[in-house]
Amino acid sequence: MFSETYQQNLSRANLALDQKTKPPGSLGELETLAAQISAVQQTLTPELDRGRTLIFAADHGVNEEGVSAYPQEVTRQMLLNFASGGAAINALCKANAMQLEVINAGVIGDAVAGVIDNKIADGTANMAKTEAMTQGQLQQALSIGKQAVVRAQADNIRLLALGEMGIGNTTSAAAMVSALCNAPVDQTTGRGTGLDDDGVSRKINVINSALERHTNRDALEVLRCLGGFEIAAMTGAMLEAHNHRMCVIIDGYIVTAAALCAVALEPQVRENLVFSHQSVEPGHRIALTHLQAQPLLQMGLRLGEGSGATLAAPILRSAAAILSDMATFENAGVNREL
Repeated sequence: MFSETYQQNLSRANLALDQKTKPPGSLGELETLAAQISAVQQTLTPELDRGRTLIFAADHGVNEEGVSAYPQEVTRQMLLNFASGGAAINALCKANAMQLEVINAGVIGDAVAGVIDNKIADGTANMAKTEAMTQGQLQQALSIGKQAVVRAQADNIRLLALGEMGIGNTTSAAAMVSALCNAPVDQTTGRGTGLDDDGVSRKINVINSALERHTNRDALEVLRCLGGFEIAAMTGAMLEAHNHRMCVIIDGYIVTAAALCAVALEPQVRENLVFSHQSVEPGHRIALTHLQAQPLLQMGLRLGEGSGATLAAPILRSAAAILSDMATFENAGVNREL
């Protein structure tokens, strides 16, 4: 999963951390994170001052099966909310010095001013009845994510936080996690936006039906048949970010489902990924375990839209500062021992 170059840079960073004016390992997981950031950027003075949260939005045909407590129209309504600055992610980006870019990958309805319009179609097809995407649509969606990262690179962005918006997309995420982690659907399926017990049972039945219909467990086929335009776009973003040595903060369950695909397609992508939190969706723990990921936060988050990833940005910046700004025993004139 991790390249030899990455492992070498990780060792170099850990050695540098041990020279800082502190007992070895005394900053705990912050040191682990600092070493990862250093290894990704291939420098002992990492910088994460410029960051951007990317939200990819799309609708899901499977929503016609009654798998969400919210109507389909909410996806576009939230785009309007993002554009007007009234959503949680707007407040969190402002509080944590993160730019915000919202990309419409396939939301039903007209374009929204202030949102990048990369719309592929009015949502995916219903995965319970047919493939969610055609091959051409899958490639378009992957490209949308890659293009967003290329834009970020051109703007000297070093830190990305990935988020999503799409009514019904926890259904796609649960199906993908079951397929890619070989996990029972009743263990990967939660309440999403607030389903009652009957709604969860219906959602499980819909996902089981989709998995019985789509049996190919190749990562790209899982993404095409069970995923969403926004999930495929995030997969493409992760693949491209690895090419530019960008640190990528993963949000909740849906973004982690995209990460499963990205790492299956290119295992070294895992080097760049930092997992912000563990959501209350039960399948999230399964996906995190599969990716050997330790989430930074445990706060009961389940909103999506990049909220947890953006909230974690200052932690990554703090980790980078340890390496870049902290003195060593030698240059501070501090004794290591009595």
